[in-house]
Amino acid sequence: MDIVVKGRKTEVPERFRKHVAEKLKLEKIQKLDGKVISLDVEVSKEPNPRQADRCDRVEITLRSRGPVIRAEAAASDPYAALDLAAEKLDARLRKQHDKRYSRRGSRRLTAAEVPDHVPGAATLNGNGDPVHEQEPDGVPTKKIGSLEVKGEGPLIVREKTHVASPMTLDQALYEMELVGHDFYLFVDSETKEPSVVYRRHAYDYGVIHLSTDPMVAQAPPPAAGGTLGG
Repeated sequence: MDIVVKGRKTEVPERFRKHVAEKLKLEKIQKLDGKVISLDVEVSKEPNPRQADRCDRVEITLRSRGPVIRAEAAASDPYAALDLAAEKLDARLRKQHDKRYSRRGSRRLTAAEVPDHVPGAATLNGNGDPVHEQEPDGVPTKKIGSLEVKGEGPLIVREKTHVASPMTLDQALYEMELVGHDFYLFVDSETKEPSVVYRRHAYDYGVIHLSTDPMVAQAPPPAAGGTLGG
């Protein structure tokens, strides 16, 4: 397995690539997860001068036969950002390793116990593979501060399409904690409707369920045209 280092709208010097190989020890990673398939490191730069202290961002994505583990951090230079992201990755790998080990012969965790055992979750499609961002070909983009405007608008910062398998609330909490996000969109296995689990204050969680309004679903489509009269 090799480490793939790439830059997003920025050049990656050879010196930094060597530093990545020294910082991310493959032998150590494979001891914590023996089913690692690939390890990608993406470097990007924020052009906004107001964010000079967080202008360099490093995102590490580890793909294995289990859930994808992602760690990202921003700092004033790529080396400091890499150090922070590597620490997060190591912590999540260890928690995932400990959870996998403790699950053998033990009971399943409840939603209330998730924060104590799970690091944070990756966004996967229905086949268990990570969903990658894709930029449309031929559509001009321009920078407005730290945002990107595609074409003439409307303003779309980022757009993703997910193919998701239905899951329980416990599994959605587990996936959210594994990726380290504050919310997670999923399809509820009981209702087959889209739902969102999100982090509230302290260690509380909230859930939003969506259901189709039967009156709207049964309403006929509006007519294309007509006449006015009395």
